Amino acid sequence: MMFVNLPVTDLERAKAFYTALGYSINPLFTDHNAACVVVEEDHNYFMLLTREFFQTFTDLPIGDPSVSPGVAVAIFQDSREAVDTIVTHALATGGTEPRPAADYGFMYQRQVADPDGNLLEFGWMDASAAQNGPPEAATAGQA
Repeated sequence: MMFVNLPVTDLERAKAFYTALGYSINPLFTDHNAACVVVEEDHNYFMLLTREFFQTFTDLPIGDPSVSPGVAVAIFQDSREAVDTIVTHALATGGTEPRPAADYGFMYQRQVADPDGNLLEFGWMDASAAQNGPPEAATAGQA
């Protein structure tokens, strides 16, 4: 399992944003300080933590991800269309798209900043490239 902890300034707004993307909230691990977002059942979760609660996990100062991102979480979809659909939902619920889509042929990616500035990268990769590496890597060793 993987839990990605994200600091948020408005927990209710963050919950609304992530549920609009099609994710669910696990009420067993949700209270006034945190919400558990189920990205992939039994495997991957976002823990949306109020900034005050997030601060209890570190002695270091918490940065502002909208100004200085510390991480970008990549979530791959089953198709290019699915990438575009989830980004459309993200933009409609307060997200922004800080850079244009990147189309590499074998891989397609779009970046979204959630309302707090946390970066999410939604992507699709051709199944052959996912298994064998990008097309350039497959031919690089051949002379």
